[in-house]
Amino acid sequence: MSSCTSIISNVSEGLANNLAISILNQDDPELVRDGAPAYLLLLDSLIEGDPENPIILSAAANLYASYGGVFVDDNERAKRLTRKALTYSNKSLCLSLVLTCSWDEYNYEKFVNTLERIDKEYSKLLLNHAVASLAYTRAHSADWNAIARLPHIQALLERYIIISVDDAMFDSVYTYLGIMVTLRPPALGGDYDKGKQYFELAIKLSEGKNLNAKVEYAAGYAKPLYNRDMHDQLLTEVLAANPIASGYTLTNMMAQERAKLLLKSADDYF
Repeated sequence: MSSCTSIISNVSEGLANNLAISILNQDDPELVRDGAPAYLLLLDSLIEGDPENPIILSAAANLYASYGGVFVDDNERAKRLTRKALTYSNKSLCLSLVLTCSWDEYNYEKFVNTLERIDKEYSKLLLNHAVASLAYTRAHSADWNAIARLPHIQALLERYIIISVDDAMFDSVYTYLGIMVTLRPPALGGDYDKGKQYFELAIKLSEGKNLNAKVEYAAGYAKPLYNRDMHDQLLTEVLAANPIASGYTLTNMMAQERAKLLLKSADDYF
C-alpha cells in the first residue's frame, strides 16, 4: 500500500509539472484561457487526494496565479483565484519549511532573516510563492496591506536569484523585479532606474526571446516617463519577432497582443 501511494504521488507530481510546461509552450492563448479551468479543477482533485504534497500544492499555486493574474478580466474573480493561489503556496512552503509558517506575521527584517536560511533545495517553491504573491498583490492593488508586502516579494525574488544561479529561466525573475520596482512611484519605494536595469537584463539573458520583458519595459518604464520613441520601438520589435520559443511561446503570443493594444492607444496617452 505504501509503494502504491508513492507511485501515485510521483505520477501526480509529474502531471502537475508537465501541465505547466505544456501550457507555456502553447501558441493559442484563447485555448489556454478556455481550457485552463479544467486543469485547475484537475489540480484541485489531485490536492484532495494528496493534501500534504508540497509539490502539487506549489504547482497549483503557480497555475492559479497565472490564470487569475493574466486571463481573468473580472477583478473580483481575479481576487478569489489569486487568493487561492497564495493559500496553496503558503501551505506548500509551510509543509516544506516550518520557518515560513509565520511569514504573514513577520516584519520585513525578520522575514529577510528567515529567507537567508533557505537554500537551493527549495528554490522552485520559493519562486512559485513569489509569483503567487505578486499575482495576489496586483489583483488587490487597492489594498494597502497587500501593497505593503511588495518589498517582501522583492526580497523573495532576490533570494531566489542567489540560490538558483543555474536557472535557465532567470530572465523571467528579472522581468518580475522590473515590474515590481516600476509598479510604485518613487515616493513609495519605486525605482525607475533600477527597473530599466532589470528589464534590460531580462532581455539580454533571454537573448531577445522573452518578448514580455520588452512589453513590460515599454509599459512600466517608457510609458510613465513619456518616452514615446522608446515605447514605440520596443513594441514594434515585439510585433516583428517570432513568438515561437521553448518556454516562452504562450507569454510571447500574449505579449504581441498587448503590444498591439499599447501601440493603438499610444496617441491618446502621449
